[in-house]
Amino acid sequence: MNDMPFGFSPSPGDDDDDRRKDDKSSGGSSSSGSGGTPNNPFGFNLGGDMGGAGFDPSQLGQMLSQLGQMISGMGSGMATGGSGGGPVNYSVAGNLARQQIGDFTPVSDGERTAVTESVRLAELWLDDATTLPAGATRSEAWTPVEWMEAAMPTFKRLCDPVAQQISNTWSTSMPEEMAQMAGPMMGMLTQMGGMAFGTQLGQGLGQLAKEVLTSTDIGLPIAPAGTAALLPEAIARFDDGLEIPSQEVMVFLAAREAAYVRLFTHVPWLRERLLATVEEYARGITIDFSGIERAATEIDPMQLLSDPSKIEELMASGTSFEPTTTEEQKAALGRLETLLALVEGWVEQVVGDALSDRIPSTAALTETMRRRRATGGPAEQTFATLVGLELRPRKLREASTLWQRVKESTDTATRDGVWAHPDLLPDGDDIDNPAAFIDRLIGGDTTSFEEAFAELEKSLADDDTDAIESGDQPPTESDSSDGGAHEEPGDTDPDAGDTK
Repeated sequence: MNDMPFGFSPSPGDDDDDRRKDDKSSGGSSSSGSGGTPNNPFGFNLGGDMGGAGFDPSQLGQMLSQLGQMISGMGSGMATGGSGGGPVNYSVAGNLARQQIGDFTPVSDGERTAVTESVRLAELWLDDATTLPAGATRSEAWTPVEWMEAAMPTFKRLCDPVAQQISNTWSTSMPEEMAQMAGPMMGMLTQMGGMAFGTQLGQGLGQLAKEVLTSTDIGLPIAPAGTAALLPEAIARFDDGLEIPSQEVMVFLAAREAAYVRLFTHVPWLRERLLATVEEYARGITIDFSGIERAATEIDPMQLLSDPSKIEELMASGTSFEPTTTEEQKAALGRLETLLALVEGWVEQVVGDALSDRIPSTAALTETMRRRRATGGPAEQTFATLVGLELRPRKLREASTLWQRVKESTDTATRDGVWAHPDLLPDGDDIDNPAAFIDRLIGGDTTSFEEAFAELEKSLADDDTDAIESGDQPPTESDSSDGGAHEEPGDTDPDAGDTK
């Protein structure tokens, strides 16, 4: 028995030469107690002699090279913090994202000034189009790397549940025999899974960072609260070929960003609802092992190294080794798509109302943004890979039409007041049939709206009572964290929310 770890033999000496001669004379069939030979310390059947026709040394070299790169990457990731014990290695993700971004143009002072002035002007015009007050307290011009760093916490929130669920499903659903064989390697498999997710996330974020125009371009809030951020380099590429003055494009995109920030700032439940819906989708992920289990019973594991076609056969037969979509997940996906469409549709309407009389290209830019979202941009591709769903508002046009008809049938305050409580929002059927929603809102069945407003008023009253009993003053309008989302119904005429 040698003292070298992992079954490796020491440097060949005279005794080794003698043993190799004996092996050759016996056709390479001599074995030790472990079933191996000095040339094959693990006892695997390598398809004959190391130099024979059954084994290609170049393939082994490629395998070892890839394994070395993987282990090196794991060590580098863990040395810099790794995945923090989580299901995704975010150190690897960040490094790969920066490599994917590559060279970029630093933001100039002129670009920063242009962004600041565009946001300021957009906020001024938006005041005429919505009752929600301004939400941005600062404006910034970002490079792709700055967007990626700001986006990472949100993507952690989105990716962790999916990766964790897949990891748990892997360990709990793996066939018993397979689990026993893989038991000693589960720790390494977990790390490799974290690296795999980190690699996908890094590549996706790197590509996304070069294409997004604003911090809210994927429909989710990425920037810190109260920050409106635009990416001048990507906007310049977007502007190229549009035949629209660059200043108009900048103000239009600034208005969209500012409208998003208003909504996410003054509707505090909205961000959590979007992220929670993704988490709900993730919790339903299951993996069907039946395909790979059946294939594994038909293939001798000892043949996998000697016959590469067996590996291809195993992977090809494991087509069902994929996350399956349940009815609950489909329902969660439908709710997510509806909510994204409502948000995007509201932003589109508000920006159109604010700019249509001031910027001639508003209609053309609106249609361009619609097509950009509908054709599946980088955000959809990234989420389809990482989370198994697409952040695409499939009913954007219908949602925009619904908000327009609500305003025409009521007023701006009533339209924006719908965001005061999640139970007030239209659902997928309402988007398809705006008339029914408007009837409930202004003169038909208003039960759901009355109950939601009553619940909201009771919650606010309870907060005031608790503050008085504790000796604190009830929150005033200026320091209320819920701002416009809860103030709007109370700021209008008492009968405005229940017009008969």
